Amino acid sequence: MRNSIDLGRSVSKEDYKKELPELRSRLLEAQRNLRTAGIRVLIIIEGMDGSGRAEVVNRLHEWLDPRGLQTHTFWDPSDEEQERPAFWRFWRALPGAGEMGLFLGGWYRDIITDAAHERIKESDLDTRLTPVLEIEELLANDRTLILKFWYHLPSDTQEQRLKEEQTTPDDRWPSIKAAIKGHATLAQWSERVLRRSDTAHAPWFSIEAEDVRYRDLATGYTLLEGIEKRLALQNNRRSPDIPPSEPALPLAASARITILDHVDLSVEVNKPTYEEQLVALQSDIRSLLWRAHDLSISTYLVFEGWDAAGKGGTIRKLTAGMDARLYRVIPYGAPSSHELAHHYLWRFWRQIPRAGRVAIFDRSWYGRVLVERVEGFAAPAEWQRAYHEINEFEEQLVQ
Repeated sequence: MRNSIDLGRSVSKEDYKKELPELRSRLLEAQRNLRTAGIRVLIIIEGMDGSGRAEVVNRLHEWLDPRGLQTHTFWDPSDEEQERPAFWRFWRALPGAGEMGLFLGGWYRDIITDAAHERIKESDLDTRLTPVLEIEELLANDRTLILKFWYHLPSDTQEQRLKEEQTTPDDRWPSIKAAIKGHATLAQWSERVLRRSDTAHAPWFSIEAEDVRYRDLATGYTLLEGIEKRLALQNNRRSPDIPPSEPALPLAASARITILDHVDLSVEVNKPTYEEQLVALQSDIRSLLWRAHDLSISTYLVFEGWDAAGKGGTIRKLTAGMDARLYRVIPYGAPSSHELAHHYLWRFWRQIPRAGRVAIFDRSWYGRVLVERVEGFAAPAEWQRAYHEINEFEEQLVQ
């Protein structure tokens, strides 16, 4: 972890006032430059109860242009969020090109809280962290700057602050005594989580929060340094993760045979048989989808293929046997400018249906390794990564 905790750090009021104008000016300039460069910035704020996480968020909104900064708090999941994959609510909130997204808690809060309250075992910690590490790597590979801040407090300072906050209307912690009592346990588990999730592409910055002025300045300067380094990196070299050429394809004809070469295109069904079986299958589909709805099982149907291969007609035949209240057909063409400002999976995550519903994708995320690859919209490193990213995406859909 960067900036290892060193208790006792402080900044005088005079030094704070002296440092602040230049810091804010440089932050605003860096924010303008990242907007011009189209860099996405994701800031994750975590820490001990009473460390002033909300104060840090408000301070950053004071120092930065709020038009390019959006804050998202992830409290208890809403009914809508509970009926979708766990990461759906995070994907919807990710910043676009030139924007800064600030996650208060984010995907670490539940892991740390569950561990501290013994709802998960240490042996399960890596399993819980795996999708977190995967999404951070995925975003970083797509040129998102990720900075994670952890704010630490000694137990006596935490106790004093939480008691002071107990009567404030903004306090959202139901049990002050429980938070104080669990300080040591939370500190131990958070240390484990931070060490296992501290990576070069998504580093943790651990900051002492006992002195408010030091906490705020340390946050501001760390954020500034991270943005300035990324801007310098982008200005000084071409995309570092793009290889100079595509891998060589095998020369032998036998090595180029795919599963599509074994598809029997001569198969036919006569019209009477077709019409009889179609009606029966449509009836089965209607019944099965209502059973899936009652069990809160979502269904994803993905259609890909050549133009004029009959995707649209097949979809119409399928939906003729479905209750229109349960399904939605989602056609995909070329991404819009707003969609291009995000990771390519972002536009698909936004369309994930509620539990028990059906999503029918007419074209899909496989376009990344098909049309985008063939037509040059995705660089070699991008479509090569996409195979693994698509597997991770689909795994999260079915969990």
